[in-house]
Amino acid sequence: MVIPSPWLPRLLLAVFVLFSASMAAIGSGYGSDSDTDSDVYEVLKSHGLPTGLLPKGVTNFSLSSSGEFEVHLDRACNALFENELHYDMNISGVLGFGKIDALSGISAKDLFLWLPVIAIRVDIPSSGVIYFNVSVVSKQFSLSSFETPRDCLAAPSPDLHNRIIAQPAPEIRSGRRWFWRERDNAARTML
Repeated sequence: MVIPSPWLPRLLLAVFVLFSASMAAIGSGYGSDSDTDSDVYEVLKSHGLPTGLLPKGVTNFSLSSSGEFEVHLDRACNALFENELHYDMNISGVLGFGKIDALSGISAKDLFLWLPVIAIRVDIPSSGVIYFNVSVVSKQFSLSSFETPRDCLAAPSPDLHNRIIAQPAPEIRSGRRWFWRERDNAARTML
């Protein structure tokens, strides 16, 4: 297709303006090093989430147009709310309004076990409740506990993968059937 010559400068100008606008939007997007700490909290608030979900100490933050985000902290740390939360140095997930899905990098302590938090959601902000999906269960917390970012105390990462959480109970060995089976096995071993 041949473009008439009077339209060519206008077309080039339009392409240049669109390209410049898109580059300016990318350049001023989240994840730049200036004011990173305040940007992440503003983004949480604009998505209907409390700013205290992340602790103080954010060094870098990036957010894609699809909602995927990454947060980098200056160190792994723990913060105490109603339960103790552990934050890895790198936290990632998918941000939506009132929720974070596919979350990694945050663990919650329940009794004596550390369990990974895989999603967070606020259904109705006026209810004052926030839900943490921890493995296969959902834990309910007071939304007011997460109003402001907490100081985080340096802590080693909880070992979620290489720890034996529970050992099977020993087999109960009673009754005649067990006695005769064990006796026969012992006799076979001797032969």
